[in-house]
Amino acid sequence: MVIFSQNLTDTAEDSILSMMMMSLNQTGVTDFVLEGFSEHPGLRLLLTGCFLSLYTMALMGNTVIIALVTSSTGLHSPMYFFLCNLATMDIICTSSVIPKVLVGLVSEENTISFKGCMTQLFFLVWSASSELLLLTVMAYDRYVAICFPLHYSSRMSPQLCGALAMSVWSICALNASVHTGLMTRLSFCGPKVITHFFCEIPPLLLLSCSPTYINSIMTLVADAFYGGINFVLTLLSYGYIIASILRMRSAEGKRKAFSTCSSHLIVVSVYYSSVFCAYISPASSYSPERSKVSSVLYSVLSPTLNPLIYTLRNKDVKLALGRLLPSFSH
Repeated sequence: MVIFSQNLTDTAEDSILSMMMMSLNQTGVTDFVLEGFSEHPGLRLLLTGCFLSLYTMALMGNTVIIALVTSSTGLHSPMYFFLCNLATMDIICTSSVIPKVLVGLVSEENTISFKGCMTQLFFLVWSASSELLLLTVMAYDRYVAICFPLHYSSRMSPQLCGALAMSVWSICALNASVHTGLMTRLSFCGPKVITHFFCEIPPLLLLSCSPTYINSIMTLVADAFYGGINFVLTLLSYGYIIASILRMRSAEGKRKAFSTCSSHLIVVSVYYSSVFCAYISPASSYSPERSKVSSVLYSVLSPTLNPLIYTLRNKDVKLALGRLLPSFSH
């Protein structure tokens, strides 16, 4: 009886010690290591040049878009108001990712604190989800402009445009807060190497040593809303737009209508393609290499190309840019 009691005591002590060690391990991870592109050391110099060039182009291009829309009275319309919001989101998205990528490319090991990782996750989710929601709003704006041209100014009033923009920013900030808050509740016992070049939900969930069921459910809900419902609404808008254009009798009218939508359609196609590759899949089937490539498309390449697409394919923006450039030369 004494031996049994002693064994029971020893077992209880071992259980308590193991629980204490587990608790210590769970609270011991204070930083992560971003793997980045360390598996390709020979491409480090090339990648540094590419990312630095793309970041510079993204900052300059989107800043120019914001400056043009705010300073040119000819661009004070709903379409360009939403374009200005898109440019702001692109700046936030690239600035939350690329600086840390560049640090990792020029240093031996790219570490990020837990708080820094959560901050990066918040701004990335906020800007990326805001862009998806705003692209749907912009598709609706084009739908009203082409299908109801006589009622466009009354339907897309400044008050409604402001309310739509505030709703986009607020809903997506709430979405980012929920995902970030749920991530901070998880325990990370090690390893602490994130198989990505920034803090992203799928690789972080794979590192957690606590249940991630709620996180996975909320990720699926967000995927369904942003990647599903918004995508369907955008397709419906363009379905009505194309049907309305095909009913036009004037060839010049068709050409002008298509030209106003082509830029936005290109941006939507590029962005949704990359986001679907990166996020519309369960965390268990997460592929680091595939995610890195698709993430470069939506977090780096898309914000860089957006200003070029809208500038080169839009006559109003080109005219405003032509008026802005001479003012700097004087």
